[in-house]
Amino acid sequence: MTITGREPIVETAWLANHLSAPDLAVLDASWHLPTMNRDAGREFLAEHIPGAQFFNIDELCEETSDLPHMLPSTVKFASRMKEMGIGDGVRVVIYDSAGLFSAARAWWTFRAMGHNDVVVLNGGLPKWRAEGRALEDGRARQRARTHFTPRFNAALVADLDDVKGYVASGSTQIVDARPVARFRGEEAEPRPGLRMGHMPGAKNLPYSRLINPDGTMKSESEIQEAFANADVDTKAPMMTTCGSGVTASILALALAAIGQPDVSVYDGSWAEWGQNNGLPVVAEG
Repeated sequence: MTITGREPIVETAWLANHLSAPDLAVLDASWHLPTMNRDAGREFLAEHIPGAQFFNIDELCEETSDLPHMLPSTVKFASRMKEMGIGDGVRVVIYDSAGLFSAARAWWTFRAMGHNDVVVLNGGLPKWRAEGRALEDGRARQRARTHFTPRFNAALVADLDDVKGYVASGSTQIVDARPVARFRGEEAEPRPGLRMGHMPGAKNLPYSRLINPDGTMKSESEIQEAFANADVDTKAPMMTTCGSGVTASILALALAAIGQPDVSVYDGSWAEWGQNNGLPVVAEG
């Protein structure tokens, strides 16, 4: 299947033209912050792109961890993908109900599991709906089971020990996608029990600065400018982080869109670092 336009993002017109392709799977990876009191699964049942299946970020995760939606094991991920009819040779298109938000996390998850034939729908469900394109409700259509071969890509995943090393050595840029007030320690985290502030040496690029008002990704030149304004060298090693690994994936997606696809994401993010664990925290507020 040939993609027109830049990867890792595809446009709604492209998806509409390829929606019936047998080697294409569409996933709704909508997710909302706990404070929003929204049920993404219920919203999927009410309205989704035809043929889409629901990718539950909070369920397709490592269930033994006390941290939110940590990456699942390769065994669990492969098993679930087989059940969903997503396997080797299948192109995956991911969207969400915000435009471009949690879809990036699912995109990163697939790549961490070694499935690189995955893209994000620019503008997501809002753009699709605004263009008057077809929608359906109810449960997802069942795809035939298939084989999924996981190949864990450790280079895309940063863990606590990695980040401790980055903080100590300064060898890798740490780019935090949280809003300015949370980064500076002027606003409490949405998850209770976490300290306020950021990792020593971290730089702040709120993910919202990469997204247009209509939920689409900004242009390549605007992405470059946003990173430059945050004092981030896009050619140098870096790791992205946020509250729980969701919006950090938006930064990784933006970097992939400008030709830097191999940036790591700190899976535990502030949900791990910000605990009362003695790790260093800088608060400017």
